[in-house]
Amino acid sequence: MPDARHDDDIVHDSADTFGQLSSEHNGRSSMQVAGNVFVVTGAGNGIGRCVALELIGRGATVAGADLDEQALARTAALASDPSRFTAYRLDIADRDAVAAFPDTVIAAHGQVDGLFNIAGIPQNLQTLAGISDDRIETLMRVNFFGAVWMSRAFLAHLEARPAGAIMNTSSLSAIAPFPGSAVYGASKAALALFSYGLAQDLRGSSKVTVTTVLPGTVWTDLVRQVSQQMGAPEKLAEGFAAKPENVARRMVDATMKGKGRVVIGKDAHVFDIVRRFSTRAADRLSYLQVGRGVYKKRPESTPRS
Repeated sequence: MPDARHDDDIVHDSADTFGQLSSEHNGRSSMQVAGNVFVVTGAGNGIGRCVALELIGRGATVAGADLDEQALARTAALASDPSRFTAYRLDIADRDAVAAFPDTVIAAHGQVDGLFNIAGIPQNLQTLAGISDDRIETLMRVNFFGAVWMSRAFLAHLEARPAGAIMNTSSLSAIAPFPGSAVYGASKAALALFSYGLAQDLRGSSKVTVTTVLPGTVWTDLVRQVSQQMGAPEKLAEGFAAKPENVARRMVDATMKGKGRVVIGKDAHVFDIVRRFSTRAADRLSYLQVGRGVYKKRPESTPRS
């Protein structure tokens, strides 16, 4: 359970054995942050920015990747030691660019000790009938394939280090389906299963651990936009969501300890428990939370003959 200073956020190591296996197979209890080099995608905003700042605050060097160069510049300006942050414009949906990226980072820093796959994009509360084919493909390329390609590109470099870590950011939407997010949920569920499978691939033969994080609602610009779409009062939505800096701290802690599967946030914690007992109850709960914002005019029920 979290201490009293952070009761706005709950972190839950799942009852499964992923975390134990991940931390046991490499013979270490915790990886060091200070003095190591970490790649963070999505470092220009939200959770990615907070993770980058958290790592720098603990004495690490961060290679921050994002499409938004101005946002990366703001992250650098917020760093406790800007000299420990290097900004790289990178489109993780571009497989060739991702494949070339490790050489760029190694040339600048000489090593890579960890990879935090955080970059992602939303579906914007669209039903399948309302989302375009191009958007579906982009969601999968960014949210799923981007993390897969980054993991493949950096794995050999991580293997060369005394200890290495990969963290993949899935979502509450991988635990329970939400209205208006079918493709987003599929992309994050695919990432979670890939991440669990990668941990199994490396189990017993590698020094690299794989941590899958499933965060719930986190107060970022993205969540602010979604709450506006749903017509929810901003103060209410902000109070419901976890603070990104708290989530970032938990992400770093879990990854450094080699945890396998970590659920973060009050809502994610609740859904994770409910889903274990009843998928129907979890589906109903997710509809009550989001559905009325997606389907503002619910169709009339058709009488049965």
